[in-house]
Amino acid sequence: MTKKPPTQDVSDDGLTVSEPKDWAAGVPGVTHSMGPALTEMGMRRGVKGLLALNQKDGFDCMSCAWPDPDHRKTAEFCENGAKALTWEATPLVVPESFWAEHSIEDLLGKSDYWLGQQGRLTDPVYKPVGKDHYEPISWEKAFEVIADELNALESPNEAAFYTSGRTANETAFVYQLFVRAFGTNNLPDCSNMCHESTGAAMGETIGVGKSTIRYNDFEQADLIIIMGQNPGTNHPRMLTALEDAKRAGAQIVAINPLPEAGLKRYKNPQRPRGIVGHGTDLADQFLQIRMAGDMALLQAVSKRVLDAETARPGKVLDHDFLNQYCQGLDEFREHLSHLDERQVQLATGLTSVQIDELAQRYIAADRVIITWAMGLTQHKKAVPTIKEIINLLLLRGNMGRPGAGASPIRGHSNVQGDRTMGIWEKMPPKFLDAIQAEFGFDPPREEGVDAVNAIRGMRDGELKVWIALGGNLVAAISDTAVAEAALQNTRLTVQISTKLNRSHAVVGRAAMILPTMGRSEVDLQASGEQFVTVEDTVAAVHASTGKLAPVSPRLLSEISIVTRMARAVLGSKVPVDWARFEHDYDSIRDHISRV
Repeated sequence: MTKKPPTQDVSDDGLTVSEPKDWAAGVPGVTHSMGPALTEMGMRRGVKGLLALNQKDGFDCMSCAWPDPDHRKTAEFCENGAKALTWEATPLVVPESFWAEHSIEDLLGKSDYWLGQQGRLTDPVYKPVGKDHYEPISWEKAFEVIADELNALESPNEAAFYTSGRTANETAFVYQLFVRAFGTNNLPDCSNMCHESTGAAMGETIGVGKSTIRYNDFEQADLIIIMGQNPGTNHPRMLTALEDAKRAGAQIVAINPLPEAGLKRYKNPQRPRGIVGHGTDLADQFLQIRMAGDMALLQAVSKRVLDAETARPGKVLDHDFLNQYCQGLDEFREHLSHLDERQVQLATGLTSVQIDELAQRYIAADRVIITWAMGLTQHKKAVPTIKEIINLLLLRGNMGRPGAGASPIRGHSNVQGDRTMGIWEKMPPKFLDAIQAEFGFDPPREEGVDAVNAIRGMRDGELKVWIALGGNLVAAISDTAVAEAALQNTRLTVQISTKLNRSHAVVGRAAMILPTMGRSEVDLQASGEQFVTVEDTVAAVHASTGKLAPVSPRLLSEISIVTRMARAVLGSKVPVDWARFEHDYDSIRDHISRV
């Protein structure tokens, strides 16, 4: 078990670059995940945690939002999940002496890796104005400082309340309720930086910005088109679903600027052929597309589908589906009639033969899933590109039936659930009306700031207090230098976290860190042991119950922190029983069911 944190930071000295691999996982995947887990957590804690990871009576993986199958394996986790659990559940803690030994300036010079390796945070700390060190502070005093700062603002809109995608549904609901009771819709979150374009595109086309498939649909598909994502790197458990689909007869097409080993060949470490055999060849076709060429490719495929219908009237398009559920087909056909094949080739870097092959695969398949991630969502033309995915699927009725549909793959383990719970700067009036009816106060109706406008607001002095429920904003958002300067221009920054990261070193004139329990830890409140819920990438909601002892008895759960902060800031301003929320999470779910 790890006893001491590293004193020396990591560097690129001695870094070597090997030849690219043509397969993923296998025995190396096991050793790279299990070794650190058992070494750093200890044998007993490590085994207990890993066997509870993604189990129905255990806790949801904090690594990604990949859905769980109906029938769980004993080891229902991947290399990333084991690493994420090791990162969170390490028994190594940051000692009180750390804060006197390391100034803010010193922390600014450290890497995110070094900061995280110092161990779990266990006690609140506060950096007063004019000081260069964090100092220990009691929980009561911490909430008092936050309340004084927030209530001293000229307007609630001078504060912003950020949320990370790891925040559970119950916490997210209580958090947005507190923020709106305080008087603002300034609720930026990590969705602003990842799948915001997916929500916009799908919302405008089919009315919902979420996946239209379930986990079991992968195995029922004839064709799976994977765009703008590296499953083996970012959500390795997807490789098992793809392997099952391939063994059931599906074809797989990978579209990406870089070939990924996991989509070439997958050696499933839980099957004999993945240990001693060849593994499973996944991608039947790989299209090495140019950056941002996806929209041109999708339009070119749709044009070929329409041309095939012209050549064989009534044999290619799903006219019953189009007539019943869609509009604009004639306009779409007219638009694509002007598509320049030469421009498509220049935009995509692909040949007409390659595009023809993809179109033929699509036309020949009765059930098609198109799945994508941030390789598509972060382009300037992300929204129109994702709309072209929907257009292509609709042409042959690949929506709303088994084995077919649109599958955006989320990253954080509950980023989708947070939005469902109301973490959004522009929730619709229907939601705000429901809050008013349920809790007896009128929430603000003015649209709040997203992550980008929050950075601008802090930079320009319009936002004076920044409170972050998890996450590492300055490392996540694109313009790091501007983001760091913006945070340093605030009066107070508050970070609610399990471990140190870069955002704890980039501080306002005053700064605070509030340590919280991890998802893997037992959450015992006045009414007994609690559980929370999360929503995965296919919109399935399931329970998550911590199984490991907290690393410190002084830690508070996320819900305890939010509800105590709400009580300190709001007092009796709104008729909400915050204490009951803290003591019994079922009471939160009761309200969620009605809102």
